[in-house]
Amino acid sequence: MTKHVHEPLVHLSRRLNVSQKYAWAIRIGAFVLSMLACALITMIIAPEVGFGAFFTHLFEGTFGKPRLTWTLFRDVAILLLLALAVTPCFKMKYWNIGGEGQALMGCIGAALIVKTLSGTMPLIVVALIALVVAIGFGAVWAVVPALFKAKWNTNETLLTLMFNYIAGCIGAFLVKKLNPRTTGSMSFLKTLGDFGKIGDNQFALIIIIVAVITVLMAVYLKYSKHGYEIAVVGESPRTARYVGIHNKVVVIRTLVLCGVLCGIAGFLIVVLKDQSFKAESATDTTMGGLGFTAVLVSWLAHFNPWAMVLTSFLVVFITTGCAHVSSFGGLRSATYPSVMAGIFFFFIIATEFFINFKITFRKRGEIPREPDDLPPEPKTKVEAATAANANA
Repeated sequence: MTKHVHEPLVHLSRRLNVSQKYAWAIRIGAFVLSMLACALITMIIAPEVGFGAFFTHLFEGTFGKPRLTWTLFRDVAILLLLALAVTPCFKMKYWNIGGEGQALMGCIGAALIVKTLSGTMPLIVVALIALVVAIGFGAVWAVVPALFKAKWNTNETLLTLMFNYIAGCIGAFLVKKLNPRTTGSMSFLKTLGDFGKIGDNQFALIIIIVAVITVLMAVYLKYSKHGYEIAVVGESPRTARYVGIHNKVVVIRTLVLCGVLCGIAGFLIVVLKDQSFKAESATDTTMGGLGFTAVLVSWLAHFNPWAMVLTSFLVVFITTGCAHVSSFGGLRSATYPSVMAGIFFFFIIATEFFINFKITFRKRGEIPREPDDLPPEPKTKVEAATAANANA
């Protein structure tokens, strides 16, 4: 009697040796589909925005004027810096979700110095002190969870996430303390003025600083001894200990680096980008969720600094362009650009499934059989014993 093997109609298997051309073709296709989905959803919720008008205003909001283009690349630089900050932690498999709070502490440090020291010394000196304090605040806020992890093996994901909201509460308290008559914000436009401008351009300095940091981070992760130790600790802590790497030292050192970069990002946001600081509540701050977005940017780029440049650009391009579409289509909801960015993330994340796995379907009614070269089942005990002896 023939034995039937029952298998599902759908079979999932992992792809081996996926080519880069295939992977990038899938990603490009997913990006195109995400844009089409954004256009269709916009047409449904705002019929006055046509299919073609969506793309027209998407590009007008980002490349329509030189100032808009410079603003786009400045925002890309800030998001890229935050993604670079959390990348060493992720390569080490230390799940640092606290980039938002660490950068916010950098913002708090810079805002405190500008608020208290402006007018007492030259502006360049105030800015340098603000940079040092911002770096210190960011580093401390990153190292404290690392110490808990190294000492008591606490869950770094929950601890760093909790520290985001603590930082927001600290920021809200300081704003109310220093500026009790304001509505949760401090402005430094009169104090800072044209600080940071290169000629008539107030965006170029941020872009140059982040470009230099990107190159240094790429070299650090790929070619330095510290970058090698981060990779080894991430792959196998036991192997790292066997070859003489002190895991706890690597964890703390890496978190210091993360905090330093987040502190620099906070300084750039307060002193050069916004020239203000806002913290109305624990969740409504001057960061605006950039730290959480940076986590996705780092993951989607597979912790590759060069790929993060493209990922950061696409995220900012969609959110900025859709904000312009929102104003044109009368969409007063401030969440519309974020929803469109969420659609983009959904499609891009889905591509990783199709890149790494293959789906095969069995035709309905087709029942897989055992291979024909298998010996027939023995009919008697004598035949069974004979077959067993032959196999032995």
